[in-house]
Amino acid sequence: LVTQMMFGRDVTIAVQDPTFPGYVDNGVIMGQTGPAAVDEESGGSRYAGIEYMRCAPENAFFPDLSRVRRTDVIFFCSPNNPTGHAASRDQLRQLVDFARRNGSIVVFDSAYASYVSGDDKPRSIYEVPGAREVAIEISSFSKFAGFTGVRLGWAVVPDELLYADGTRVARDFDRVVTTCFNGASSVAQAGGLACLATEEGRAAVARVVAGYKENARVLVDTFQALGKEVYGGDDSPYVWVRLFPGRRSWDVFAEILEKTHVITVPGSGFGPGGEGFVRVSAFNSRDRVVEACARLTSFLA
Repeated sequence: LVTQMMFGRDVTIAVQDPTFPGYVDNGVIMGQTGPAAVDEESGGSRYAGIEYMRCAPENAFFPDLSRVRRTDVIFFCSPNNPTGHAASRDQLRQLVDFARRNGSIVVFDSAYASYVSGDDKPRSIYEVPGAREVAIEISSFSKFAGFTGVRLGWAVVPDELLYADGTRVARDFDRVVTTCFNGASSVAQAGGLACLATEEGRAAVARVVAGYKENARVLVDTFQALGKEVYGGDDSPYVWVRLFPGRRSWDVFAEILEKTHVITVPGSGFGPGGEGFVRVSAFNSRDRVVEACARLTSFLA
């Protein structure tokens, strides 16, 4: 919300479709969108004034940038919530080049970067040359370290990031943040620092992430054994699955809840491109994930 307050209402925005709904919701709050309408293809809602960048299995969950119209701001989450897709180095290079050509600012959400495996998928957009001239990066300790409930995160606004008139974006960011936010508590900051700056903290974060990734593997294995169309889980705590092709995601969610008492999230809540899918989270204990998988198997087999 701070970034959208900084840019004001007279900007155009683009989001992945599907993606974390907060980007769209905050745009609505700031008056950056038009009215909502029913998307004819998916049946979900779509706000006028927002460029929805289709990120689906058929395009490897990365938008065809040649078909994306120019906007002032591009919100991009990698690894993505809800699909679990982590953009490759080449894909992020395409995004940075696209932003440079169009004079756009990328707000890159790296909240799940600690789940990325392998060197071909950057954990930060600043691993891509030129990104410091076009991108703001934001993250959260609640996802990075399972450090929830204290509202602690961070943002990087490089000095190289400039408006068209040559003024520094960081100047406005500092002004908005200090006006709207008194800062995280000393206790929260100390906890966050311990996660980053101590050997014990880094080891604890690694254990937390490894545990959730193993949970995700259990979920993926379960759905694959059932012959379901499933994505994610490798570089993310989220699993994206189409259980009943042709059925609405809210109907699938409701039936799973009624029959198994397992909570999923309807895919259409993440944008019109999420229709037909549900998101399943690995954020729970191993015992509960195994129990959920047993219930889902009994229901779906």
